[in-house]
Amino acid sequence: MFELQGPWWELPLRAGVVYLALLVLVRLSGRRTVGQFTPFDLLVVMLLSESVSSGLAGRETSVGGGLLSAATLIALNVLVAAISARSVRVQQWVEGRPVLIGRDGDIFEEVLKKHHVPLCDVERALREADCDRKDLKFAFLEADGQISILQRSGDSGLPIDL
Repeated sequence: MFELQGPWWELPLRAGVVYLALLVLVRLSGRRTVGQFTPFDLLVVMLLSESVSSGLAGRETSVGGGLLSAATLIALNVLVAAISARSVRVQQWVEGRPVLIGRDGDIFEEVLKKHHVPLCDVERALREADCDRKDLKFAFLEADGQISILQRSGDSGLPIDL
């Protein structure tokens, strides 16, 4: 039950390879956050977990082996977070950068398509910001998948007729 079936170093090595591969795949997949998952996104995450489980464990079925793999994944996550906190370049690669998706009332639909963001998500963000499209100054797709809306200021700079 607690005795490892292979060399101890094999599990951290497997966990590291799987962690890095999944980090790259998740980074390439887009910017949706967990709260924005569609049922299809959730299904992919669940199947992804199942598909890599044998790659993590190999022939290992012991409790100790499972705990060693879990500890390795958590340690790698902490390490990536620590490196990201100290390096802007690593942080931008891991987390991404904000993307301009609209300006001065125009929504850039080609940019939305490139980042797999439906127009209805931008329209919802406009409603939540209590902003009409004509009052939109900037819209950003944030690195975490949220959409930020910046409105034009109350002073439009236009002369007032008295």
